[in-house]
Amino acid sequence: MQVSTKNFAFKALNMALSTALATLIAFPLAAGPRLKSFKDDLFAYPGILEMRDNGDWIKVDYSKQRDIYGRDEVPLSKVKGKYISRWGSFNDQFETVTLQGRTFDVYHAGKVRGQNFTVIFIHGRGVDNKLAANDYRFGGNFNRIKNLAVENDGAYMAPTIKSFDAVGVADTAALIRTANAASPGKPIVIACASMGAIICAGIARDPAVAPLLKGIMIMGGAPDPGFPTTAAHSQKVPLVITHGSWDSVYKWQDQESIYNKLHAEGYPTRFVLFETGKHGSPIRMTDWRSELNWIFAHK
Repeated sequence: MQVSTKNFAFKALNMALSTALATLIAFPLAAGPRLKSFKDDLFAYPGILEMRDNGDWIKVDYSKQRDIYGRDEVPLSKVKGKYISRWGSFNDQFETVTLQGRTFDVYHAGKVRGQNFTVIFIHGRGVDNKLAANDYRFGGNFNRIKNLAVENDGAYMAPTIKSFDAVGVADTAALIRTANAASPGKPIVIACASMGAIICAGIARDPAVAPLLKGIMIMGGAPDPGFPTTAAHSQKVPLVITHGSWDSVYKWQDQESIYNKLHAEGYPTRFVLFETGKHGSPIRMTDWRSELNWIFAHK
């Protein structure tokens, strides 16, 4: 993995996009791609314990013995080699970028312009974007999303969130606008973990940025009971919520309550509960390909 402060592809992209960004408009969203398989036999949900609402609500079997000790070479630190492929990290980079007058750190893998889709991961408190780049932690699930992006001509990005407030929201909005300008109308999905869900909540309320989104994923995140009042809701941006039933930070029942209200009104939403999973389980266990394909299938 290369660490750079001057050679990142965003630098070249900035000059080409400077005029476009000044007058950026929301292009109609294109239909999303269907992502090709990548290690589905290892990352697909290990067992469905319960299913409701035509598959929009599912309870997934989670086993610490199987999904941590059976999966990791060094528990919680290094996954077994069969779960990863270094191809997705071959050309990835970190960069300090200036986008729309805002300077912050971004990790990137995959294409920088003309991408078929973009996934932007937002981390939680106490870490930075190096978490999103780590091939070996969380059972190799970050390596999988990198490879899904690379193999399907997409982009995977992760900013370092300096603060979980208006500053973090503005930095993320600048990255979303840049991704859209690089490939107008192609799907952009923002995936927010833990306290990072506060950033998703802020983006959902931005009437200029929410229409650029194809989907929102909340992974073990803080609930947003005000989501039905947001610009994202008015645009019917599909929402995926994944959560552990033993999460001691945020109660899964609060997230399910939001899902129930949205689903009752016919809103495109999906709820995945990992039975006995804790706070970090959604980062380890969320099936990126399944959830992204579910989002992309919505018009």
